[in-house]
Amino acid sequence: MKDETILVIDDDRDLRESIVEILEDNGLTATGCGSAEEAIEKIKISVPSLVIVDNMMPGMGGLALMPLLKNDYPWLKIIMITAFSTVDNAVAAMKGGADDYLSKPFKRNELLVAVRQNLEELRFEKQLSEHDMDSTLVCLSNGIRRQILAILAKNRKMRFMDITRNLEISDHTKVNFHLKNLKANSFVTQDSEKNYMLTSQGKKIIDRLHLFLQNLSK
Repeated sequence: MKDETILVIDDDRDLRESIVEILEDNGLTATGCGSAEEAIEKIKISVPSLVIVDNMMPGMGGLALMPLLKNDYPWLKIIMITAFSTVDNAVAAMKGGADDYLSKPFKRNELLVAVRQNLEELRFEKQLSEHDMDSTLVCLSNGIRRQILAILAKNRKMRFMDITRNLEISDHTKVNFHLKNLKANSFVTQDSEKNYMLTSQGKKIIDRLHLFLQNLSK
């Protein structure tokens, strides 16, 4: 995923071009097409990072297109837009493969928030996939290990005893165990003076976690 591109699929030319314009005005790369059939052929040539697709279109609609895309490109993020906002439609969209859902008329900011959140989730998932997924998720699922990453991100270099004091944990064996786990996952390393610090991978993970949680809270 060298470049993050967005494909807007909608038979309404004015809306399609308006969405593309909004995205490009905000520093994103977007292009559009007027039908699901055209989109399928376009994606075969260049796979986007995210697809925004209308539910109701002549020929193949969004609900029929999404499972096809998810089958061939399971990591692809999909936002479905529809003029009919109901709980049933939302459930159908999610079951069909949508990662997000916008009902018309939606505000400019709602579109941008949805797009940015899904792109950030995609970056986070990609970051995890570069490691062994199971071991990474197990590592990050522990609160103490997340605290250690956050402390090191704030203080850059720390001795073992400084870390334990910051954590307010008297059991040094427990802290040592969690540090070894972080080192084994290449999130933490030590210099020649035994200072603990984040690796470049650790810095990326903590940045992704911060952004991911910020987006979820919006």
